[in-house]
Amino acid sequence: MGVRGLQGFVGSTCPHVCTAVNFKELAEQHRSQHPGCTPTVVVDAMCCLRYWYTPESWVCGGQWREYFAALRDFVQAFTTVGIKLVFFFDGMVEQGKRAVWVRRRLKNNREIARIFHYIKSHREQPGRNMFFIPSGLAIFTRFALKTLGQETLCSLQEADYEVATYGLQNNCLGILGEDTDYLIYDTCPYFSISELCLDSLDTVMLCRERLCESLELSLADLPVLACLLGNDTVPEGMFESFRFQCLSSYTSMKENADKRGNVILAVADHIAKVLRLHQGEKKLEEMLPLGQNKALFYKGVASYLLPGQTSPWIFQKPKGVTTLGKQIVSMSTDPEFEPESLVCTHPESKEETPLCTHPETEQEDPMNMEPEMKQQVTMVSDTEILKVARAQHVQAESYLVYGVMSSGEIECSNTLEDALDQALPSQAFVYRPMRQRVYSLLLGAGGDGASSGPVIREWFVHSGNPLRHPDLVRPLPMHVPGGTPSLKVLWLSQEPGVEARRMDTLLACLDLSASREELQAVESPFQALCCLLTYLFVQVDTLCLEDLHAFIAQALCLQGKSAGQLMDLQLEHVDSRAVQLGSLLVRGLSMLVLVNSACGFPWSNSDFMPWNVFDGKLFHEKYLQSEKGCPAEVLVEQNRSRLTRFHDLKSIVCKACMREDRRIVSRQHWRPHHPGRWEKPGSSSHRTNSGHSRSGRGQHWRAQGPGSRQREPDRWRRHSPSSGGT
Repeated sequence: MGVRGLQGFVGSTCPHVCTAVNFKELAEQHRSQHPGCTPTVVVDAMCCLRYWYTPESWVCGGQWREYFAALRDFVQAFTTVGIKLVFFFDGMVEQGKRAVWVRRRLKNNREIARIFHYIKSHREQPGRNMFFIPSGLAIFTRFALKTLGQETLCSLQEADYEVATYGLQNNCLGILGEDTDYLIYDTCPYFSISELCLDSLDTVMLCRERLCESLELSLADLPVLACLLGNDTVPEGMFESFRFQCLSSYTSMKENADKRGNVILAVADHIAKVLRLHQGEKKLEEMLPLGQNKALFYKGVASYLLPGQTSPWIFQKPKGVTTLGKQIVSMSTDPEFEPESLVCTHPESKEETPLCTHPETEQEDPMNMEPEMKQQVTMVSDTEILKVARAQHVQAESYLVYGVMSSGEIECSNTLEDALDQALPSQAFVYRPMRQRVYSLLLGAGGDGASSGPVIREWFVHSGNPLRHPDLVRPLPMHVPGGTPSLKVLWLSQEPGVEARRMDTLLACLDLSASREELQAVESPFQALCCLLTYLFVQVDTLCLEDLHAFIAQALCLQGKSAGQLMDLQLEHVDSRAVQLGSLLVRGLSMLVLVNSACGFPWSNSDFMPWNVFDGKLFHEKYLQSEKGCPAEVLVEQNRSRLTRFHDLKSIVCKACMREDRRIVSRQHWRPHHPGRWEKPGSSSHRTNSGHSRSGRGQHWRAQGPGSRQREPDRWRRHSPSSGGT
């Protein structure tokens, strides 16, 4: 993240850029200077996740109650001294930064492989040096903060730009994060989350003015420096030879700087003593070897310019000459849809205005000041619904819905999955049929579920996927009793009976309409969990009765345990299969966020928040006990009322699975050739008919493969990730 090499340079060569500060003192100064204004810190939440996650256990699926308590302590520390916090989360991956996103995901895959190798070799969790944040942490952190009453926002572009903009426009006390891009933006002060001591509220402020003094640059020069060094927009290797030339001619080498540090000094020196001589007279492409990378370089420089800011390094366009910046163009698949009804929405504006220019006539302009210069074609034409989806996205109330409806492109980062365990599928495949029905609901498509309708581009990380291209996924038809309601009914209607329609639609997304009465009779918070477990066991035929016992028992026992009790829980050993099952369930809970928001929120969000229904260590303990053959009484810790609920919930899930032709059996009853834990899938015992007795159910995970491309028309085959030898 941020500018390549700048963090290390500041720490080793320019330590005076870092100043020790105290938030309580800063807040008092802010109040005296701005009477009546609440000191506000805007938080780049994505930078903070690994610092917030303090529980010792992290491989088992997440210690969610401990984590929730840690977030509560974090918020309380600031509110106690009168500081307001505003949290921003990444909402979308900009197309220009997709390559960086992919590179990081592939690097994460290698780290995860090492984690599983360690677990299987040592039967314990690796040290903190191999720490990997639990699956779904970013998603559920949003809801945890909202539960704690905090203002939580989801970005419409790269979060750091919106964080910097918010900080500048709202006269914030500062930005809390861990990204050197905040040293480049001309915005409010930047504070380090990694240096924060929560007890005292001491931290370090990184001062961009002092950085400029050290480099003999102005604030306006920093974006040029950042792009020449390399960042998330301009690849580091693009100007490698130029940096070498600067270093070769640089005569003021510092002994306390390493090679990278001297490179930064040399490039800054070139900007100050060579480029600035001709500033305003020559264009940058006349002074730098930009070549065919000119547009990308200008885009990188412009990406640091906040609304209203200009750069002396970019020749401004004459007044009255404008281009369409980042906008949302609504395009319907309806053949009767008229181009006159196209609309555009600027991300900073909540108003929609008629668009008179055809979306394909406007060319990308490197001089455009907008950080993202590409237009966006939406998947739906109903501007009212799109506006609702956008508002829910910005307010961090939904998950993936706006991505599907606006760009038709979504992503899901790495999950703790063992690439060598072929008996358990990736969550990307397990929950795809659920997502496909949601696509049908959101886009009003998927009538035949095969060759027609829109295509959603899924960037989901899974084993064997090189992420060269997205998986192209079509909607699946839904079967809602009484017909599928429109989004206007689901999202906006207050008519009597609409809540029942929302619930019917949700169950149809999970393909569980046949068990509606039994599942709806389950009380909160176990209803959502039972629905998820039923879906999961129908989809994955290598799950057994012992797995179900562990999932149910941990959820029941969790209700009576505090974060402190869970923290003290000790495991005999760590099992790699249980690690993967824990992550698989948590990813399922995140998919329930998608389904619930798409259906108009028939469930309360608290019904499927992991701190209410799942704990990683507790599940692991129940899994190990269940593997040993411990009876239900032991699993529920000798609690009679829990035992009754255990058998009730187990019966509901097993009966619902039986309606889908899925009989859950004990691992002891598996035949030797069953494609379970000890044998790779592909034998004759797995359900080649996908285990689906009714049409429109989607392929079983074994038959899918990356992108389920075998059923796609020829014109899509060129996008297949399997062409890379997956």
